[in-house]
Amino acid sequence: MSITTIGLLGIVILLFMLLFLGMPVGFTMAVVGFGGVCYIISFNASLGMVGSELWNTFSSYGLTMVPLFIFMGQICFYSGLNERLFKATHTVTGHVRGGLAMATIFACAGFAAICGSNTATAATMTSVALPEMRKYRYNQALAVGSIACGSTLGVVIPPSVVLILIGIYTGQSITKLFYGGILAGLFLAASFMVTIAVLCWLHHDWSPLGQKKTLGEKIRALPGFFEALFLFALVMGGLYAGVFTPTEAGAVGTFLAIVISLLRRKLTWRAFIAAVVDTLQVSCMVFVLIAGAVMFSRFLALTRIPFDIADWAAALPFSPTVILSVIFIIYIIGGALVDALALLVITIPIFFPVAMQLGYDPIWFGVMITVITTLGAVTPPVGASTYVVAGIAKDMGLGRVFKGVLYFLPAYIFSIILFMAVPQIITYLPSLIR
Repeated sequence: MSITTIGLLGIVILLFMLLFLGMPVGFTMAVVGFGGVCYIISFNASLGMVGSELWNTFSSYGLTMVPLFIFMGQICFYSGLNERLFKATHTVTGHVRGGLAMATIFACAGFAAICGSNTATAATMTSVALPEMRKYRYNQALAVGSIACGSTLGVVIPPSVVLILIGIYTGQSITKLFYGGILAGLFLAASFMVTIAVLCWLHHDWSPLGQKKTLGEKIRALPGFFEALFLFALVMGGLYAGVFTPTEAGAVGTFLAIVISLLRRKLTWRAFIAAVVDTLQVSCMVFVLIAGAVMFSRFLALTRIPFDIADWAAALPFSPTVILSVIFIIYIIGGALVDALALLVITIPIFFPVAMQLGYDPIWFGVMITVITTLGAVTPPVGASTYVVAGIAKDMGLGRVFKGVLYFLPAYIFSIILFMAVPQIITYLPSLIR
């Protein structure tokens, strides 16, 4: 049996164990990677790989930023920052047709800028925004669809754990990936808002007008924006100015999030413990994924499949745009079947070399696959964010949530096409960093 055949067999076994046996992704990749290296070289080589590769990975200083940014987001989550952000946005835009749904998107984008978690954003915005939209008799599908899709901004707008992992895994600058995600996330959020405006213009009964607030009420609501803007500006500004590294940015952001929460007396001891526990759980999940991905990628490197695919793709009689479009379609389909983070760690070793061989910018490609896999968070059968929304809004039903998501799919597709046609939207800000 040739080495290439062994590699392809390993990929088939991996997909079978994931899709049909339901094994955790990190453990599955570790098992396939260990077994593949054992078959190709020897059992001792596999043991050596486990020791050396895992030590080299987890002793990396850069990896410490993952739990720090997760902890910052959890602190903001448990101190109610997203609730205050939504109320402030609601005060400013609530009187506009579709304003509450737009406020939800804006609040999701703001919370994503300091949280980076789809599910945390989906859970809190369902609890905070849905009662208000029910109060004003919003169309139910529009209400839950805006929450589910708005929550996906958490992995695009920095700081994002997904962008951190892409940076670590591909050797790219995490700071540049963060800056690449800013305009991409804002354009995606803006396309959601335009979708809401169009739907409410076509169906006036979907979003009755709310009560217009006075100028004084709007001014008093402004502090609700400041906390999120302050943390975001501090982290991204410090990174841009070179004042601190991404890891130090996570530490500084976490410390200030705790200080702000304590000063506002919004962080109880019980909430702090819950934030620590959730951070440990999410961080352990991410680290297990990284460990499995490292072992699986070493196995693929031995088979040379990624490099063979890259050479094969470059020699195809098609334009790079066509080949890249096929890769993106694979990501869209895969995102509907496998968790987005798991899909990325599985496929990056295969498709990243192809993109580089075709001459695409690595930062642009990293942000693009992040945007594309956000679709997986809202499309069946996985759709983690949709399940969270349906789980909290039990009377809505999963079908209605997916129906609401369908209204926003054109916005996703438009944004992806726009980023392909005008890559400078993603690459401009990173190009300013030296």
